[in-house]
Amino acid sequence: MVTMKEENHLLQKRVNLFDGISIVAGAMIGSGIFIVSADIARNVGSPGWLLVVWLITGIMTMIGAISYGELASMMPHVGGQYVYLKEAYHPLIGFLFGWTTFLVIQCGTIAAVAVAFAKFSGVIFPWISEKNILFYLGPLKINSTMVIAIGMISFLTWLNTKGIVTGKTVQNIFSSTKVIALFGFILIGLLATKNLHSLQINKEIFWQAGKVGPGGHTIPLVGFALIAAIGSALVGSLFSSDAWYSVTYISGEVINPKRNVPLSLLFGTLIVSVLYMLTNYVYIKVLPLAGSPDGADALSRGIQYATDDRVATSAMSVIFGDSAAIIMAVFIMISTFGCNHGLIMAGPRVYYAMAKDGLFFRKVGEINKKGVPGFAIVVQGIWSILLCMSGTYGNLLDYVIFAVLIFFTLTIFSIFILRVKRPDIPRPYKAFGYPVIPSIYILTTLTIMVILLIYKPDYTFPGLGIVILGIPVFYLWKKFNRTSVKS
Repeated sequence: MVTMKEENHLLQKRVNLFDGISIVAGAMIGSGIFIVSADIARNVGSPGWLLVVWLITGIMTMIGAISYGELASMMPHVGGQYVYLKEAYHPLIGFLFGWTTFLVIQCGTIAAVAVAFAKFSGVIFPWISEKNILFYLGPLKINSTMVIAIGMISFLTWLNTKGIVTGKTVQNIFSSTKVIALFGFILIGLLATKNLHSLQINKEIFWQAGKVGPGGHTIPLVGFALIAAIGSALVGSLFSSDAWYSVTYISGEVINPKRNVPLSLLFGTLIVSVLYMLTNYVYIKVLPLAGSPDGADALSRGIQYATDDRVATSAMSVIFGDSAAIIMAVFIMISTFGCNHGLIMAGPRVYYAMAKDGLFFRKVGEINKKGVPGFAIVVQGIWSILLCMSGTYGNLLDYVIFAVLIFFTLTIFSIFILRVKRPDIPRPYKAFGYPVIPSIYILTTLTIMVILLIYKPDYTFPGLGIVILGIPVFYLWKKFNRTSVKS
């Protein structure tokens, strides 16, 4: 019989620094960067503040990444953030993170990204449509978009059970492709727009913040109203930059993790944050920010009212005309496929670590013949497919951003706790700017959470409820599980 310690050794250390950067960048770049700028533009109402929102997002992501680097170098174990929270606070906090990650964050994101992949596939293949109902499964209407999304999840789930080498190779291919493609989009936007006047139009209102209110009227924003608008707008940009920490989940499979995980976090988030800023600069160079929902073309609708919020497609249509929709559909299909592959690869390592602590089904903590937690990968795939079929993942993702911020804050604060609680643990890498920089991050996330509690209670309280619901589950699991849980 294989002991727990021996079974952990079955995990294969095959992930190098390039692979780690690829996992970080690949998990971050999905469909959000091509869409959420429309909502941000409606919230802040000026090109300058649109860029500020993305700049804040980039800075927060970078601070988070370099701060996580200390934890990753201290505890280079499978499960990443789950392990940090468990060690710094209590197994309950680690469980709540794992519970929320499985129930909503990871699986809900996988479902949403799969549906985005299917929807953009429908631009090329009209058969793929939410209106094309194929059959009924009880009260559920199974349409062709859903079938493609389920097929994508099933394929990537199967692929990731074949070993980390297969997984990282596919991730490298798709991450490299979409980084190159996004760079190409930026280059085209910078070079092919000499005769457009959008940038000049945007310069005239560059810092004139205003929120689009009822009836399409713009309400000027100053003082705390502007801060609140920025805080609300950050929800979309932060979610578009999320999942950068996925590489910490597979720390146990990284070569020299004490060095390569922190560097992967640093370079991966830096590359994507710079690309995101340049992409948004292209948006305001090609399209006017302000527009009308009744506009006849992309220029008259502007960034604010891009068709279905597809800002990137609108920008490309100005440059390339009717072929833009096909070009962007292919681009986003590549992007979402690579993003989901990274999410499906990383998430099961959290459930695996939980199972090893007796906080998930024992079989989830087993390694298959290919050296990966195969059953954990399958369980994640099944729940993601069920969320996909239910159609509730969209609401769940709206709710969960508050929970994500809670765990971000707790994780960064755990650096302070562990410096006191476990000063004996070697720290090959220490958080940059400690204690000032991590403190700024904590204060910023707390401010955003307060703003969301005040201005978006319909989203925040359900997310908080999902986390709190895990508390009785934790104690019930401890009570009925024969495996002892270390406190």
